[in-house]
Amino acid sequence: MNKADEATQRKLLAVFAHPDDESFICGGTLAKYASEGVEITLVSATKGDMGRRMGNPPYLNRETMAAARELELRNACECLGIRHLQFLGIRDKTVEFIDVDHLADRIAVLIRETNPDAVLTFHETWGGHPDHCAIGKATTTAFQRAGSKGNLYFISFGSEMERPERFGYTRKEVMKIDVQAHLEAKLAAFRAHRCQSEMDEWVWMADREALKRFGRYEYFMKGNRETPSRVLHDLF
Repeated sequence: MNKADEATQRKLLAVFAHPDDESFICGGTLAKYASEGVEITLVSATKGDMGRRMGNPPYLNRETMAAARELELRNACECLGIRHLQFLGIRDKTVEFIDVDHLADRIAVLIRETNPDAVLTFHETWGGHPDHCAIGKATTTAFQRAGSKGNLYFISFGSEMERPERFGYTRKEVMKIDVQAHLEAKLAAFRAHRCQSEMDEWVWMADREALKRFGRYEYFMKGNRETPSRVLHDLF
């Protein structure tokens, strides 16, 4: 890559709570942009070491789970084309108890270092799991604190953003990304998170049948709502 290419290369920073968030929620979008040459950095706050899914039949325990889930996440990143992975080293299920200012400072450093065009995280209210909401709140604060010129987006579950008004959003504030061409990569990432996904029989069905369980689109809420979007089908 020459200097001109480096200067124009788009960058995406995703800050989530657990290994598997990136694959199960927005794996199609990450695979799509990686295939287009976007440099993606994934930050996972924890290693999912307090998870309750320990394989089927169970083959993990509290002592082995963190290493296993880290390896699974690294394999999932390869499936999706994510080149950079970092952990914040927070114990699973305790993100909500970390001082938000301290956590935001750590994430702001990452934002300044990576200088992303787009930042993905959870919505601090609609994130679901307490760890999700906590990392979303800290990342939103960090985005503002870092003075980022990029865009902030909140990931969402399934097709719930087909009716964004239920969450206080309008359709013009929701990005709808077509990931149809990248569902095979998403399925591979699901399978990489084996101790999580092997309890779900559909994941291990023939590819043709398993792929039917995915939707064609993934949805993202605008985080910096004061900045209007030129298009609603692209994060950049």
